[in-house]
Amino acid sequence: MIPDRTDPAAIARRILQRRDQLGLSEGMLAYRTHMSPAYLRQLLCAGPEFDREAFLRIATALGTTWSELLTGRRPDAPPGQADPAAPRPLLLHLTGPQCWELLGTHGVGRIGLPGRAAPVVLPVNYTVDARTVVYRTAAQGAAAPTEGSPASFQVDHVDDRRSNGWSVLILGEAHHIDDPDEQRRLSARPGATPWAGGARPLWVRISPSEIAGRRLGTE
Repeated sequence: MIPDRTDPAAIARRILQRRDQLGLSEGMLAYRTHMSPAYLRQLLCAGPEFDREAFLRIATALGTTWSELLTGRRPDAPPGQADPAAPRPLLLHLTGPQCWELLGTHGVGRIGLPGRAAPVVLPVNYTVDARTVVYRTAAQGAAAPTEGSPASFQVDHVDDRRSNGWSVLILGEAHHIDDPDEQRRLSARPGATPWAGGARPLWVRISPSEIAGRRLGTE
């Protein structure tokens, strides 16, 4: 439910931040909304109760929603935007067993591989098998490593409400799984079906040489 009243200054700040994010000038935003710059400035001072229809036009021009302009929140926003840092935070190092416990049996993480100009980092869904990480991808896709190439794998979780979370990083090598019996065994494990869909016949195993993790909490 959208609140009927809100802070005009906060709404104006969100509009200006979004305008700057898109690289729009005041005149360009006014043109997109079919308003004069003077009227646009008047709206930002007066708030949405002055002309709700005009604010809907502003939201459309900025590629956002009326609800996001009012609340500053969007359901698909990246974590870490909701609240400031927690008071007296503590950064704790995790043991290897603690890292594997947090990885669980499966989930979504980020694979890091060597690229032509710079490392490439991509999200993949994974399954854990005998303290290795396994995922499937397209044979010629961006997440397909060469056999034996160095690789990193990172998983994290952020709690916006409490301003804390954890992160686990694996460093090791990427190996192709070519044995059909092994592929069939792994295909029955949770997390083995690629979310991206399509033909993804290449099975990749990340064999760790190092695993490290950190947890951000409070006293």
